[in-house]
Amino acid sequence: MYTISKTFSVPAPISSLALGHASHLFAGSDDGSLRVYDLSTDKVVKAIRNLNGEVSSIICVKRPGSELRDAWVAHGSMISKFKLDSPKMIQTLDDALGTLSVGETEDDLVNQLSLDGNKSHLAFGLDSGIVGIIELASGSVTKLKQKHDNICSSVQFIGDRAKDLVSAGYDTSVRHIDFTKDELLSETKMGAFPPPPHTLPLRSKSSALNLPSDATLAEGGISLSPPFIIATAISPTGVLAVGTADGRLCIFFGGEKHPSKKKSKKWGGLNRDEMLAIKVAEGPIVSLQSALLTPLSRTTRAFSQPNVVAVNAQSGAVVTYEPRILTISTMLGVITQYELIYDSQANDGRAILKQLWQGNVKSIEKVNTMLVDEKRIVVGGLKGDGKGVVEVWTWGQPEQQGHQQLEGDGSSQ
Repeated sequence: MYTISKTFSVPAPISSLALGHASHLFAGSDDGSLRVYDLSTDKVVKAIRNLNGEVSSIICVKRPGSELRDAWVAHGSMISKFKLDSPKMIQTLDDALGTLSVGETEDDLVNQLSLDGNKSHLAFGLDSGIVGIIELASGSVTKLKQKHDNICSSVQFIGDRAKDLVSAGYDTSVRHIDFTKDELLSETKMGAFPPPPHTLPLRSKSSALNLPSDATLAEGGISLSPPFIIATAISPTGVLAVGTADGRLCIFFGGEKHPSKKKSKKWGGLNRDEMLAIKVAEGPIVSLQSALLTPLSRTTRAFSQPNVVAVNAQSGAVVTYEPRILTISTMLGVITQYELIYDSQANDGRAILKQLWQGNVKSIEKVNTMLVDEKRIVVGGLKGDGKGVVEVWTWGQPEQQGHQQLEGDGSSQ
C-alpha cells in the first residue's frame, strides 16, 4: 500500500508539480514561486521567485551533462524557460533563458503545457480556449483556429503520433487535432451519455470494482453539475482518460495501440463505441495520471492481472505488456488507483475498472495537482490556513516507513 513518507509546507498554495531527475521534485505555487526539492535530502536546492502569476504548469527537459533539469514554466499569461543548473540559488524572471507572452491579454492565463515525444514542440491551453504550439527550435508560436468555446484546461500529445494532439476544456468537449494542418479530426462532448452500446457495459461485480458507497454509474439525462473537463491523461499506448467537474471518469480505449495489431492511420481514441463512463465521485476530479507500469502491477501480483502475451501479426514476435494503471484524485483528496481491463474479444466485450488502492490526503484541504511515477504519488494543494502543502506517498509496508513534516520558504534548509 501507499503511505505518506514526507510532507512539505510552503507559504502559498501548490498549483503544479513535476519530476525532473529521479530525486528532484519541482513544485510551483500560485504566488509565482517555484521550488526544487531534492527528495534524497528533503532540502530546497533551487528556487524561482516573483514570476508573472500562478505557476500553472512545469515541463522538465534534460540538459546533457547535468542532473538538474531545465524547466519550461507557465506563469500567468507567459511561458519561460529556466536553466536551473546555475550558480544562483534563487532566480527571477530576469534570469530566464527566454520568455514568451502567449495570452491574448494579461488575464488570458496558461493552464497546461505538454511536450511531444520528439521534444520538438510544446503545446499550451489558454483561458480564452485557444490551443497553441511552440516550435522549440525556432521559438515560433502558432495559435490554432481549432479552439474551445470556453477555458482550455488540458492539452496532451498522443504517444508516437507526431502530428496529433488532444485538447479538452470547460466547453465539455474533447478535440482530436492535427496541429500541423490546424485540422479537427474528431470531437466528442461530455454531456449526457446515451445508454449502451454507445457506452461500454461495465462489469460491476464487487471483486472487479470497489467504489465509494455514493458512486453511481453515469446515466442519461442532465447532470446536476456541469461536466466541465478538469483533467485528462493519456497512456503511452493511446488510452485516454477524462475527469470532469461532476465526478465522472471517462475512459476511451478506441485509440489504444496493441502489439498484435498494425498501427492504424488515424487515432480512433474518441470513438464512443469503445468508451467507459462512470461516476466515481460527487465532486470534481482534479488530476489524472496514467501509466503502463506501477509498483502495484510490478510487485504485488495479488493486485494485478498477469502480463498479457500477444503475437505481433507482422513480425511473429511474442510481446508482453503490462496492465493499464490509472490514478485519480478528487478535489477533496480521495486518491484512487485503478487497473483498466478491456479487450473487445474477451469478457463479453466488457470493460472492467478494478480498484487497486485508495487513500485520503492527510493535511491537504483542497487538492490542485498530482503526479505519479513508479515509486510514489505526489499530491499538492492548500491547507486549511491557506498555505501550500505537498504530500509524498511511497509504496511499501507502513511499518517500514517514517513520516517527516518539513516546512520552508524557498531557502536552502
